[in-house]
Amino acid sequence: MPSFQSYFFEKAIRLSVKRAVRKGVKGKGMEEKRQMLDAAARRLGKLPRNCKVTPLEIEGLYAEWITSGLDKALADKVILYLHGGGYALCSANTHRPLAASIGKASGVKVMFPEYRLAPEHPFPAAIEDAVTSYRWLVSQGYDPSNIIFAGDSAGGGLSIATALVLRDQNEPLPAAIVCLSPWVDLTGSGESYRKNEAVDPYLSLKAVREAVRMYAGREAPDHPLISPIFADLSGLPPLFIQAGNHEILQSDAETLAARARKAGVPVRIKIWQGMWHVWQIGGNALPEARKAIREIGDFVRKTFKK
Repeated sequence: MPSFQSYFFEKAIRLSVKRAVRKGVKGKGMEEKRQMLDAAARRLGKLPRNCKVTPLEIEGLYAEWITSGLDKALADKVILYLHGGGYALCSANTHRPLAASIGKASGVKVMFPEYRLAPEHPFPAAIEDAVTSYRWLVSQGYDPSNIIFAGDSAGGGLSIATALVLRDQNEPLPAAIVCLSPWVDLTGSGESYRKNEAVDPYLSLKAVREAVRMYAGREAPDHPLISPIFADLSGLPPLFIQAGNHEILQSDAETLAARARKAGVPVRIKIWQGMWHVWQIGGNALPEARKAIREIGDFVRKTFKK
């Protein structure tokens, strides 16, 4: 049963979305929307205690090292975190607290690149930047077996697509992939897109379709690197997937898990009752977020200690 706190969280999300609509956010330009999200995140987002953020540049991309509560036994391990935002929004400012919390629970450092965003940079720009970031880690001496991909929403889909590109180019793959409410079906074919629209406090079919238009550009949304559920998933590393049954992307997570298992990929998936899209970003204020992040941390630690 969802916590008492989650009830108020969900109500607050609904009110925030309605307020944003009343203020005319939908009529604003993309850059203005990004600035508004960043400003809100700076006010609300809290990093774990003693968290250290070190900026770096990777072939022209802004990126960050995020360290908090490192386990000395895992000093040579790293999570490559890819943020969500429909491939068009968000940044380190919006997702740094979530990435830092996952890093702290896992006991490893996080490398957080800011990949290029649509519509200025549609598919395949984000994948190109994620591949570049991974190759940079390897060039710095990190063994692929000591790297885990993690991402939420579009970042979850991007994690899968990046691994597919690396596999097809016969490059060594990361040890595992962690997906939080992954967006992996940009055709919107899953049942939850319609079944859960009334209960999803955050996402809407209209918003998702607009994001698809911006990211896919001239490509069909069922392209296997745009919607990885249509790809051959064989040979991917183990997947750890979390999603909620109050989000329209529930089917994405379930279909990804089913098709990956059919392809012989080890999969762990958990659908959280009463949870919405990327509830993990609620951090310490939400019991379900704390528990979900602990479970991610346990998976990362066990994967690296095998």
